[in-house]
Amino acid sequence: MKKLLTSVFVLLFFFVFAPQLEATYDPASVANNRFGIHIIDSNDLEDAAKLVNSSGGDWGYVTLVIQQTDRNKDKWQDTFNKARRMHLIPILRIATRPLGDIWEKPSLGEIDGWVGFLNSLNWVVKNRYLVIGNEPNHAKEWGGEINPEEYATYLSEFSSKLKSASSDFFVMPAGFDASAGNSKSTMDEASFIKKMLAKEPENFKNIDGWASHSYPNPSFSGSENGYGRGSVRTYEWELFLLKDLGIAKELPVFITETGWAHAMNGEIKKALSTEKIGERFFYAFTQVWTDKRIIAVTPFLLSYKEAPFDTFSWKDKAGNFYPFYFQVVALNKPKGTPIQEEKAEIESVIVQPFRLTGSIVSGTLLVKNIGQSIWVKNDISLISEGESVLETLPSFNTLEPDSIGFISFKIQAPKESGVQLKSVTLTKGGKIISPQKYFQLFVVSPLRMKMDSFFATILKLIKGL
Repeated sequence: MKKLLTSVFVLLFFFVFAPQLEATYDPASVANNRFGIHIIDSNDLEDAAKLVNSSGGDWGYVTLVIQQTDRNKDKWQDTFNKARRMHLIPILRIATRPLGDIWEKPSLGEIDGWVGFLNSLNWVVKNRYLVIGNEPNHAKEWGGEINPEEYATYLSEFSSKLKSASSDFFVMPAGFDASAGNSKSTMDEASFIKKMLAKEPENFKNIDGWASHSYPNPSFSGSENGYGRGSVRTYEWELFLLKDLGIAKELPVFITETGWAHAMNGEIKKALSTEKIGERFFYAFTQVWTDKRIIAVTPFLLSYKEAPFDTFSWKDKAGNFYPFYFQVVALNKPKGTPIQEEKAEIESVIVQPFRLTGSIVSGTLLVKNIGQSIWVKNDISLISEGESVLETLPSFNTLEPDSIGFISFKIQAPKESGVQLKSVTLTKGGKIISPQKYFQLFVVSPLRMKMDSFFATILKLIKGL
């Protein structure tokens, strides 16, 4: 019987206290602001926030590119911290490095380095949105050749290792150029994906979403109400293609690139005027990209001054925004409520250990925010096992992740005398965010103190005789 009870206790311990398996959440299961923008520099985060979180919006998206030569933890953690303060959800696209006018072919040997680096960052929200590569049906994006089999293996190994490191990684394949045909330098998207699946039939096992380049073609100047392949609704054609190829998984859509090429205030003849661009974005955002399967739309590109992408830029060469930027700013936007991990550590508890029964115990906690959200003073409180917390007073107004702060508190001492083991736990918005932290109190009754004092006086008198 004793062995049986021990076994039951061990099982209960692991059931209650063992870390629970984490996983990505469905971004459509919470309030979501689908508005976003593609940027190339963290200095553009402020302008991005003013765009995507305007007119009632909150927690919009930004797509950023990270090259393998740019895996600087301090730089990218600072970028994520800025995005966190501005309520921007990052979508990170993995890239190699440019070699002239082509991009170096990714190496399987680089995957472990990527995974270690990406897993070392404190991400902004629970879902860690990642896009693996870019338009691999273009030879220039894959070391100068087209090789769907190699990309399939790369995606399979990369996604598998990401999921092994943390199931919070939300993995998407590269966005494809849906308008490309079969040629020496490009491959039809449908053909490319078929060859991928022939090489790696389980390629979508660790895939969570679909990145789409839903450009309005031809010449990036097609209709704002177009249908099918090569339109603002390219994602619909792609999802149908996946179903037709046997991919049963429902994949939420992230339109990480889209947009119209414009005339740059008349510099390019026959291109769309910036006024027309505004009308088209207005229609697409209000009539087309309202599909419930769409999680984010991040048009390409907020700011770029050089050819060939200056014709997509939302900002001119003088640094001023084109009128369509302000037209999108004015669009009503929802308040997103993405899930963030809430975690804290109570590093130490400082209290007055000797207290009278029923008296007020004052103490100070040294706490660390190890979660993803920025704490606000009024949201933080304490609970104490068996005792009421009379006061919780953080020394900070806000506390960012990986930061330390102090919290003063008051509780009532127990009414029973003796050595008492007490605990405190941090809560945020009423939810527990830290393990219990224990401390000891030596509690005595006033009567006992008086008796002890009386006997101590008698002893002194006796010793003096």
